[in-house]
Amino acid sequence: MNLRFVEAFYWVVQLKSVSRAAEKLCITQSAMSSRIAALEAELGVLLLDRRDKQFRLTVAGLRFFGHTQRLLALQREIHSAMGGAGGSLRRVSLRIGVIESVLHSWLLEWLQHTRKADPDFELELSVETTPVLVDQVQRGALDLVFAALPTSGENLRSRALPAMQMVFVGHRDVHRKRRYTLAELAACDLLTFQRGSQPHVALIDLLKATGVEMPRVHTISSISAMVQLVEGGFGVATLPLAAVQRLSDRLPLKALLCETPLPPLPVHASYRVDPTSSVAAGVVDAILDFIGVAPRAANRSSKKSMT
Repeated sequence: MNLRFVEAFYWVVQLKSVSRAAEKLCITQSAMSSRIAALEAELGVLLLDRRDKQFRLTVAGLRFFGHTQRLLALQREIHSAMGGAGGSLRRVSLRIGVIESVLHSWLLEWLQHTRKADPDFELELSVETTPVLVDQVQRGALDLVFAALPTSGENLRSRALPAMQMVFVGHRDVHRKRRYTLAELAACDLLTFQRGSQPHVALIDLLKATGVEMPRVHTISSISAMVQLVEGGFGVATLPLAAVQRLSDRLPLKALLCETPLPPLPVHASYRVDPTSSVAAGVVDAILDFIGVAPRAANRSSKKSMT
């Protein structure tokens, strides 16, 4: 039995779509259909009900799916025991999605560190908003995402990473005071992430909770655009401190100390459990280790937060 065909069937069932499974395995939809048809011919049963456009497994397909999970898990164990690529990052292409705050904080340093340790590591990187990333990992278009919200669903896992400290950011030649009140900052135009995002909602809630008169709040989907607006004296932005520290080395940015701090930005790693590979979970462990968090402790805290 060709295990590539077994893997094809596994992902069709997991993602409930032949086209999504084909995208996941980087093959054409016709090639995916051919693999399923070959598997059905070998087993002598129909695995998928093709009578209409709605995805359905046959009774035989449902029974065989249980076997596919055990077959693929055994394959991974054999690769790992024999020192094959199945237990490492080497020669593996991983589709990762991140929010911009992660990109401008620790991701670049981690990628440089990983490339030095594993020169053959291949990366497909998407930078999107949290709702898009959650949808893409649920559909199987991405293997691993770092977003402001966890994802949920069958065979999906989420783990909490350390939250990012958020700060008000101004132009260092304009904002010279050592400390500001929230009302003083609200007198400026405020720039934050897109409407409905965690930073936007947190800022609005903070202004309401402290009774500060609502200022003009501009929603910007790009950190680069926000930075350019701050450089131009347009207003004060809300950004992750880690990003500001990186950018302020070459730009006239200044983290403004405020008597009323901004709530931190939560970050969650979400990925699909894959019996053919433990790469996604291994990457999360590697990132937690890189940023100084014990992976197992973080995993326990994540499980507690989800119960």
